[in-house]
Amino acid sequence: MDLEGVIGNSPVKKDSWKTVLTLAYQSLGVVYGDLSTSPLYVYKSTFAEDIQHSESNEEIYGVLSFVFWTLTLIPLLKYVFIVLRADDNGEGGTFALYSLLCRHARISTLPNCQLADEELSAYNKDVILSDNKSSIGSSLKYTLEKHRVLQKMLLILALIGTCMVIGDGVLTPALSGSGVFSAVSGLELSMSKEHHQYVEVPVACAILVFLFSLQHYGTHRVGFLFAPIVITWLLCISAIGLYNIFHWNPHVFKALSPYYMYKFLKKTQKGGWMSLGGILLCITGSEAMYADLGHFSQLSIKIAFTCLVYPSLILAYMGQAAYLSKHHNIESDYRIGFYVSVPEKLRWPVLAIAILAAVVGSQAIITGTFSIIKQCSALGCFPRVKIIHTSSKIHGQIYIPEINWTLMLLCLAITVGFRDTKHMGNASGLAVITVMLVTTCLMSLVIVLCWHQSILFAICFLIFFGSVEALYFSASLIKFLEGAWVPIALSFIFLVVMYVWHYGTLKKYEFDVQNKVSINWILSLGPNLGIVRVRGIGLIHTELVSGIPAIFSHFVTNLPAFHQVVVFLCIKSVPVPHVRPDERFLVGRVGPKEYRLYRCIARYGYRDIHKDDLEFEKDLVCSIAEFIRSEKPQCSLGIEDVECDGKMTVVGTTSSNLDGIRMCEDDGDFSQMAGTSELKELKNPEKLRKRVRFVVPESPRIDTDTREELQELMDAREAGMAFILGHCYVRAKSGSSLMKRLVINLGYDFLRRNSRGPTYALGIPCASTLEIFFQQKPIKPSMFSALEIPEDKYDVNNNTRSILQIPMQ
Repeated sequence: MDLEGVIGNSPVKKDSWKTVLTLAYQSLGVVYGDLSTSPLYVYKSTFAEDIQHSESNEEIYGVLSFVFWTLTLIPLLKYVFIVLRADDNGEGGTFALYSLLCRHARISTLPNCQLADEELSAYNKDVILSDNKSSIGSSLKYTLEKHRVLQKMLLILALIGTCMVIGDGVLTPALSGSGVFSAVSGLELSMSKEHHQYVEVPVACAILVFLFSLQHYGTHRVGFLFAPIVITWLLCISAIGLYNIFHWNPHVFKALSPYYMYKFLKKTQKGGWMSLGGILLCITGSEAMYADLGHFSQLSIKIAFTCLVYPSLILAYMGQAAYLSKHHNIESDYRIGFYVSVPEKLRWPVLAIAILAAVVGSQAIITGTFSIIKQCSALGCFPRVKIIHTSSKIHGQIYIPEINWTLMLLCLAITVGFRDTKHMGNASGLAVITVMLVTTCLMSLVIVLCWHQSILFAICFLIFFGSVEALYFSASLIKFLEGAWVPIALSFIFLVVMYVWHYGTLKKYEFDVQNKVSINWILSLGPNLGIVRVRGIGLIHTELVSGIPAIFSHFVTNLPAFHQVVVFLCIKSVPVPHVRPDERFLVGRVGPKEYRLYRCIARYGYRDIHKDDLEFEKDLVCSIAEFIRSEKPQCSLGIEDVECDGKMTVVGTTSSNLDGIRMCEDDGDFSQMAGTSELKELKNPEKLRKRVRFVVPESPRIDTDTREELQELMDAREAGMAFILGHCYVRAKSGSSLMKRLVINLGYDFLRRNSRGPTYALGIPCASTLEIFFQQKPIKPSMFSALEIPEDKYDVNNNTRSILQIPMQ
């Protein structure tokens, strides 16, 4: 699957109105499924225990006033008009805000960042609303860059928001936003309560199992009905709302006054404050407007919300309030739910539409959970997992088997364990409001550091929205024992996993940097490295972006032969959503020219897709060939000049570099690929099992040395490529604290053993892979002890995957 060309060349979503309206239509099925189903359970959760519906209607009017202003301030004012503008090259979400801050304040925790990464086109494409850089903003930036503690706190804050999103991914399919449980609860009006309790949970579980079982087909296959379902649902609830308003209480609109919030809190006091946890559910799914920004555009999401979603929800809540204001004889709590306000003849059709809309909301949050797990993994904050791209056209649609089945088991456990919407609502509310609080905190920093706005504006933003969200947060947290402990427990587990993996990854990289091999040691071995150089390309996977990894000296010392061409390959993520194909590779030379040692760094954004194995191999070889052809004479260094290791050249992929070297294997037709007569073909005169040919431009002319080097590279590619992966057992050094030993020796080691290796997670071809296992200790190259390895145990040109275990002394 090659989506790189689609991603890299996709136009900015600011085309015609037809395009914008099409995106707005599609966003209804992906973004607003969660938010649109909230009327199913808001009133029911609010009046569960804390307050009672009285004849004065002060409670129902107060709740309606709270719902109206909450929907107006948080989704409409905060997200639509402010937060959506803080996009990271079109991408949104918690990590998008953190990525913006990392680039502006140099606080990225990625260990292998380079100055060359700051020259990426996407690195500086951000929205700056003012050119006035205040001294306070500069001081804040300097403070963040200076203190590592603040950087860790900022990372933990971003991880907390991310973990709460994952926790919401567990709770949402059960209640919040999906409303599966709440939708099925409509059956309670059609059967006795004794029978209903035996039907509700099994039906909800069956729907959830079916939903998670469909995920491997991809959103593009199961989601073609999403937008029509949500539109039908929104029109349905708005029409029922209008009917209830005009039929039962046309004067219910007066409850929109903020005065009724004051009367509500004055009368209900502590009970009213605790009931805010139920009112909070009216904005579940609002974060999806920002998190799913990369799939659509700002304008399309704004149009969909302001023109359809927002008015439909307001009419739905007003209609329920109008009905309840004339019906006070409530037999039990379920009689105040959504379906009681639906005309009896329409209840079964509405129930069917509600279940479909509930499934749509579940699909949206599950897909969002997959995306955020991928982002975390790319930025080194989550163990590597298997990522399957389910669409060849839409890059954001992915499927992660491990996460999918884990979410299903947790979701079923919560559904069976709680069995009612009250506890699930408390749990979901805390997860939702925590994510919003984190967004508010990060957004206030973006206003100062990225937009260069006044610090006063940032403080006002933080205080105004922070105080509203803190009020709801306190009301949700007080119900810790009534279900709110679930998102805290889930988030704590995910946070520990993320931080342990991130900490272990950083320490491993620091060790690799401290123990990398000196270039002088390589030079002392001579061009042949003191061993037999045989035909072929050896790709040594490393996390280092400079220097020679210690494992290479281990190969040279212990193996009898090695490849003619050696490439130190680093596949790394950068804090941008996408890297353009013409900026994909950084290629440089390690040591003198005759050593045939190269370094290639493949850069990917946290939302990029890694290409297929064969396509990646071809791009890799072509990037090295293009580097050789375009290399400046002063970088063709000799023994006396060894500093060219740090000089890297930006080379694009084959599809993006139409004027560069092209490669064709076997008997390809170059006339169709090149499309020009100004090409010169280099052919290998010998007949080999695989023929590789380079097509290079005639101008500028290639000198003899360059032609010879290209010929060697072509011969090596014909012989085959071997991918050498070094696996190490990381242990904390003696004298470390108990906490560090637990984190490294138990936590990180357990995660490393049970996560996907680089061959699976980074798309490295495993057709001919040599894996070396060793224990990582702080040693020097001179401390390696040679091992006698028979030649038949190691074939550098083999086409099978082999494992070689070499202990280190």
